[in-house]
Parts: sequence; structure tokens; C-alpha cells
Amino acid sequence: MPSLATTTPPPAPSQPPRSQRRSNSRREGASLPWRYLGYVGYYVGAGLISGAVVHHPMAPARYSMIAASGVLVFLLATVLNDIILASERQPLSRILRVLGTSTMLSFGLGMLSGGMQHFADLPERCAVLIPLGIVLSFVAFFLKEAKRPWRRIFGLMGFAILVVTALTFLGLRHIAPTMAESGGGHSHSDVVPEKGSDEGKEGERGSGTTNPTSRPTAPPKNTDPSKQPGHDDGHQH
Repeated sequence: MPSLATTTPPPAPSQPPRSQRRSNSRREGASLPWRYLGYVGYYVGAGLISGAVVHHPMAPARYSMIAASGVLVFLLATVLNDIILASERQPLSRILRVLGTSTMLSFGLGMLSGGMQHFADLPERCAVLIPLGIVLSFVAFFLKEAKRPWRRIFGLMGFAILVVTALTFLGLRHIAPTMAESGGGHSHSDVVPEKGSDEGKEGERGSGTTNPTSRPTAPPKNTDPSKQPGHDDGHQH
């Protein structure tokens, strides 16, 4: 009679020893403040870029410096989170890819958030920035994170993003003229009044209230009868 083969269950995965778990937990706790700084850098960098891309035509030199500062802060946060604090050592090609796509992502997020924030102020410009920010941030994110990014970008999700972007652009372009006519939001083209003119007006108002109006003094009477009008002394003048 054949003997029944006994099947042994597969061995359970061995858990790391308690000392290793403690060291991993300690390492995660030590890196948590640095990860916080990294996420702060993400949001601060994107915020600087969002203001710069919207207001750039008003002062190109100033807002170019602000945008460059935002990109630098965003890239430092990327290096900290994705390279220094990464669990595995990253090759040079991966590092360069992360830096390039992070720059694209920072501008895409800046265009999207800045355009949404200032649409009431600059509707024509923001109607272009918002759709462009959607496309740029989508492409940059999948180039940075996905293992096969082109399948995602040119797949079903990419087609959906393209449709949403087109509808957003057409809708905002339709709304922009009405927003410009209504003059919603605060205007970025207001001229700040000069300090001297305000002080002059205040001085005029102050002089009108503090200095009473003086009465005109009557001319002194001429006591010489020869100088009075209508007096005929017999001489021909």
C-alpha cells in the first residue's frame, strides 16, 4: 500500500529581530523632522512660483528672481526627500531624472495654483495658465514616479486629462471677458498715490480748519482833501 505523502506547509516569513525593528523605528523617527522640512520646501517653492508666473509681466526682473528662488527651494526639498532620505541609493540617471521632472512639476503646480488664485484679477492670462499647469504637472508627475510613464501619459488617464484640460480652457476663455468687464477682484494695475500729494491734501484740509478766514482790512481814509475824489481845487490835472 503506497504511503501517503505528507505535505509540509511553507515556512512563515521570518520577522526581523526586535533589535532591528527598534533601530528601524528609531531611524524613521530621526528622519521625520527632515521629511517635514522637505514637505515645507515643496509647498513654499510652489507658492513662490505661483505668484511669480502670474505677476511676471508686471516686473519681469523681480518675479524672475522669485521664480528662480521657488525652483531652488523645490529642488532642495526633492533632493532631501527623494535622494538623501531614500531607502535605497539612487543612481545618477535617476537623480538627474528626479531633478528635471521636479522642476517641471514645480512650474506646473505653480501655474495651476497661481492661475486659480488670481483668475478674478487677470482672467485672460490665468485662463491659459490653469490648463497649462494641469498638463505640465500631470506629465511631470508620471515621468518622475511611474516605471512606465509613457503608457500612463498616452493611455486612458492621459486622454481623460486632455479632455478635462480642453474643457477647462474653453470654459475659462468664455468666462474671462465677463470677469474683465465686471472688474472682479483687486486690480494689480492700481497706482499707489504719492506721499507728497496726500500730505498736501491733508495740509490743505488742516489749514482750512485751523486757520480762520481773515477779514479784509479797509483802506485807510485819506485826510488830505486835495487827494479825495471829486474835489475840485481849481487846478487842471
